[in-house]
Amino acid sequence: MLNELPKYMAISLILTLIIECSMAWALKVRDKKDMLNVALVNVFTNPLVVCFSFLSGFFYGSDARIGATLYLELFAFISEALIYRKTLSFRRLNPFLLSLILNATSYLSGLVINKIIY
Repeated sequence: MLNELPKYMAISLILTLIIECSMAWALKVRDKKDMLNVALVNVFTNPLVVCFSFLSGFFYGSDARIGATLYLELFAFISEALIYRKTLSFRRLNPFLLSLILNATSYLSGLVINKIIY
């Protein structure tokens, strides 16, 4: 199962990039630099969240995975919002609201995809 982690991380990152960049576009984020920042911030946070969530479940069980995922998603939301506040020229939405919408969309989409596949 542990040997599945790299594949799981790659799939998660690709889907997250597709979902969050699409949602950012739907929210009228149009500047190329802003879209690049949305993608890059996910390249930073997504592998950390997925890896640590996966490993906590692998080593400590599903209850630990759920708890770790909650904290890790909170970390991703806050860190992404802070980065958006510093880097994005997009001002239609507060950076914290933008981060919340993008993260909630990708997280909930991931739950649905996992229910369908597994």
